[in-house]
Amino acid sequence: MRPLTLEPLTAEAFAPFGCVLDPASAECRLINGGTTERFHALAMADTEAQDGRTILSLFRGQPRAFPYQVGMMERHPLGSQAFFPLTPRAWIAVVAPDRDGRPGEPRAFLVPGTIGVQYAANVWHHPLIAVGAQSDFLVMDREGGGTNLEEADYDAPYVVADPAG
Repeated sequence: MRPLTLEPLTAEAFAPFGCVLDPASAECRLINGGTTERFHALAMADTEAQDGRTILSLFRGQPRAFPYQVGMMERHPLGSQAFFPLTPRAWIAVVAPDRDGRPGEPRAFLVPGTIGVQYAANVWHHPLIAVGAQSDFLVMDREGGGTNLEEADYDAPYVVADPAG
């Protein structure tokens, strides 16, 4: 097994895989007579390939046991996928570059519970990794025809240590 170091999430480090959804860096507009802050355009869905459409879902992630083995990755060739936590708890995003149609060496990001990420279309990523307790996420992704899920296993798993130390 190979160790996978948790990196702090920054927009620059995550840029090859998608974008960081951080309300603190978004344009804030006061609406509804000044009673509501709108953090404008945190993400733009890329879901229209092959007559796809954008959907919003609630994902309820069960906490993973650590050390955690990352033995597979998935990607969605026809659409982006955004995850925004509704439970203010840190979580882990694991992504990898494409290497000849397979996931390359992964990178793991510790994501604060107030920040989301959007995986760009066709980016290798691991399924949701909730940390510590059950966690809810608002997920924006694609529904429609075509094959929009590819999975690939690693020859040997990578291991993520417990983020709590």
